[in-house]
Amino acid sequence: MATKIRLQRFGKKGKPFFHVVVADSRSPRDGKFIERLGSYNPNTNPATIEINFEKTLDWVNKGAEPTDTCRAILSYKGVLYKKHLEGGVKKGALTAEQADAKFAEWLSAKDGQIEGKKDNLTKSKDEVRKAALAAEAKKNADRAAALAIKNAPVAEEVVEEEVAAEEVAEETPATEEAPAAEENKEEQA
Repeated sequence: MATKIRLQRFGKKGKPFFHVVVADSRSPRDGKFIERLGSYNPNTNPATIEINFEKTLDWVNKGAEPTDTCRAILSYKGVLYKKHLEGGVKKGALTAEQADAKFAEWLSAKDGQIEGKKDNLTKSKDEVRKAALAAEAKKNADRAAALAIKNAPVAEEVVEEEVAAEEVAEETPATEEAPAAEENKEEQA
């Protein structure tokens, strides 16, 4: 029986989620499988990959062939590199300690790359957020300036109307005093 390590699709339309499974190569994509090895979620950035390393390594050593996507996933997690190092130990090119040291070094470098990518993503999100806030603040300032310019002539007209009303109010008592003064003159005469 030819076995394959492949992806079994779950999730809804447009939001795929995959289980990494070992299945007979003749079974349908989402059909019967032998063993579930882990999961793969491409919706997150970076993609979330959870794999049972020992089971997967065991199946690869038994001869299960990964599909192209699963080969990339297993390579990303280091399963294929570990198999390669174990092959070197079997041939006598490396000792088991040397192989473990190389794998640990590779694993730490890979973790550093992943953390660097996560840091860059958070920094870029923060920069985009700050740029959006600055643009929004500038837009609000422009709107406030436009409203001030639009309302300024109205305010000047109101001030001019108030000044005109005050002038009329000042003129009115003067005209009233004038007739009163004329009446006083007539009474004296």
